[in-house]
Amino acid sequence: MRISTAALATLAALSFAGVAQARDQISIAGSSTVFPFSTAVAEQFGKTGKFKTPKVESIGTGGGIKEFCKGVGVQFTDIANASRRIKKEEVADCNKNGVTDIVEVKIGFDGIVIAESKAGANMELSKELLWKALAKQVPVNGKLSDNPYKMWSDIDPKLPKSKIEVLGPPPTSGTRDAFVELVMEEGCKNFPEIKAIEADKKAHKVACTQMREDGHFIEAGENDNLMVQKLVANKDAVAIFGFSFLDQNADKIRGINVGGVAPTFENIASGKYSVSRSMFFYVKKAHVAVVPGLKEFIAAFTDEKAWGKNGYLVDKGLIPLPDAERKKVGEEARSLAGLNLGS
Repeated sequence: MRISTAALATLAALSFAGVAQARDQISIAGSSTVFPFSTAVAEQFGKTGKFKTPKVESIGTGGGIKEFCKGVGVQFTDIANASRRIKKEEVADCNKNGVTDIVEVKIGFDGIVIAESKAGANMELSKELLWKALAKQVPVNGKLSDNPYKMWSDIDPKLPKSKIEVLGPPPTSGTRDAFVELVMEEGCKNFPEIKAIEADKKAHKVACTQMREDGHFIEAGENDNLMVQKLVANKDAVAIFGFSFLDQNADKIRGINVGGVAPTFENIASGKYSVSRSMFFYVKKAHVAVVPGLKEFIAAFTDEKAWGKNGYLVDKGLIPLPDAERKKVGEEARSLAGLNLGS
């Protein structure tokens, strides 16, 4: 069979395009909370000289997983960083696009802190107070009404007479998801007006989780360093972000006690500080044989020198997994064991 010159040219162009698309640098995107840990490992990894330093982007947990699940091929990311576990519906979206083999790596714990400037009022808060400050509707005269609280002292006279101004992450953020689950949903549940609508699950969920939209809760994007700068500039503002950013900026800001417990490394590791969650990254197994260094990056991240009790990630604010769990997770990650959401 004879092939025309035009057809040969087309085949050659397609072949060249395939080569041109090949990638020799690991692509990582996702959680702003996991970002400093992933970046630290990427920098150490690049220093070995064997592989290029991976590219790490901070676009939020939801954004990172969405990009990860778009498909298999070098035009798609290799790793998604997440400050919460991947959801079943996200896995279904991955599978729909051909991303069927996913490796889950649980890297450690992080606390969600409510922080203020060191020049601030040194507040003491509870989950109930935070819910009343941030919910779109709260109990007023026995019924749920639009949030009337403008000042912290409107909620409790013991709190400062300053405007409620809380900087927080957007809905695409795993930190936002975790804050809603661990603070908002917990903080609302003992109010009689909320208990009265428990039978209506949808209404109950909305009442407990919907954030106010009148300027007192401000979505500040995925740049946690920018939130730290805003706290320094405004002593009356508070912000919600991961413990690692508090730890790295302890000379400028402080964590606010929640329920009488300080957001310290020890309190988060022991479980005493209840506003804490697990952190993960997810690897596209189909890319391991295609993108150079992917398996080696997993090994570097799960090396005791990195994520161990005395590893360099602890200096970045990572709270390590217990020894036995860390060993098990590391072995499964390095063997590329598949994701099991049933575990």
